[in-house]
Amino acid sequence: MIHIQEEAARCLLCADAPCSKACKNGDPARAIRAIRFGNQAIAGQWLSQAGEAELEAAEKACIHYDRPIRIREISKALPAAPVKASMPSLAIDFCGIRCENPFFLASSAVCTNYEMVARAFEAGWAGVFYKTICLQEIREVSPRFDAVRNDANSSFIGFRNMEQLSENPVEMDFDILRRLKKDYPSKIVVASIMGQTEEEWEKLARMAEEAGCDAVELNFSCPQMRMTGMGSDVGQDPELVTFFTANVKRSVSIPVIPKMTPNIAHISEPAMGAYFAGADAISAINTIKSVTLGEGSEVNGCQTGSGYSGKAVKPIALRHILAMVKNPIMKNIQYSGIGGIETWRDALEFIQLGCRNVQVCTAVMQYGYRIIDDMILGMQNYMAGRGISDIADLVGELLPKFYLPHDLDRDTVVFPKIDREKCIGCGRCYTSCADGGHQAISFGEDRQPRVNGSRCVGCLLCRLVCPSGAISLAKRIPKKS
Repeated sequence: MIHIQEEAARCLLCADAPCSKACKNGDPARAIRAIRFGNQAIAGQWLSQAGEAELEAAEKACIHYDRPIRIREISKALPAAPVKASMPSLAIDFCGIRCENPFFLASSAVCTNYEMVARAFEAGWAGVFYKTICLQEIREVSPRFDAVRNDANSSFIGFRNMEQLSENPVEMDFDILRRLKKDYPSKIVVASIMGQTEEEWEKLARMAEEAGCDAVELNFSCPQMRMTGMGSDVGQDPELVTFFTANVKRSVSIPVIPKMTPNIAHISEPAMGAYFAGADAISAINTIKSVTLGEGSEVNGCQTGSGYSGKAVKPIALRHILAMVKNPIMKNIQYSGIGGIETWRDALEFIQLGCRNVQVCTAVMQYGYRIIDDMILGMQNYMAGRGISDIADLVGELLPKFYLPHDLDRDTVVFPKIDREKCIGCGRCYTSCADGGHQAISFGEDRQPRVNGSRCVGCLLCRLVCPSGAISLAKRIPKKS
């Protein structure tokens, strides 16, 4: 049986995909993209009407380095797509604003002009946090991006960028925002701004309100500003966060959303400054200060540190969201989650920790606006499967499960359980347990791993390294004294 995820990972996700052009009654590219972005259970709907000859033609049309994607085998391995009469709405309120779904573009290179944002709106994104506007002259370096890659399919594990703020004249950017709101009144337009003085923050915020923006985001977090007293210089100082947030709140009547930096030990400190200044919501996180040394990291022979984003930062972003949401002082404030979101499942994790919307950047840079299709469909399908009609019911639902480390159960243990039918005899579990665990797995000439219960401590490293999903959890039992 073909490993669907592994095969789909080989797909180049072509633009205007030749495989789908060659398949009259199916859309192989859409099916494979659904698998890549967390919708394997419903991917079959794009192949179910295609005949064997069509799928064979699609394979022949496939663009790839070595061999075509095995579309026919993928089609046979996919489950029948469930038929649902209707799908739940993803509409949700954020800062008193009704949003058609929780998916927004993050303030970044993915939203720098009218045409880009308009295409994103047409694709289905609910709103935009437009690229940060400032009054200073912005001059960018070249090149300014680098990536840490997955060697298997060249996708980004992490992404580093040295880009700063919008290079457009201020008046041009606010005219763009004005036109976007006029042409797409149901979409949410948020101006991200950054000032260097009290007067600059107030001026930019008023310009945002005059342009018809729904809200204003205060960028206290950009990690690579060349001017002092801007970006993360502000976000690391709770007093400055309080001061500038309060000034902006006095200047405008639209919601004010400070954006926090992760480049700090305790994110709740500046977040509380924003809270006490009257912030309506908090965005978090911006990119993490980092260094990469790949081929794309040099600028005319020179190196520097800059911001890191992508899949690798999601656990760090979730940790910062949790710290703020669990802060007992900060009540009745909303959150916009950012960091490593590629699929609807990623977005769900932020929502389940208390975010009412999420912002996406790196995934769009790598795969395009089209990923919104699977974000929307995946979230709707998940909600329908659970019988949930209002996405707001998911907000913060996992918070009761979070405890301090010393409060966790340390009196029981759960051992690994090996499914012999799924086990392929690779021995990865044995190697990892022997060299990185507790030497609790034996591996003989029959290439079958066996767990020694007297040595196993239930760390479940074996389950994490198993490539075939053959290791699951047995029943939790009390530890032997």
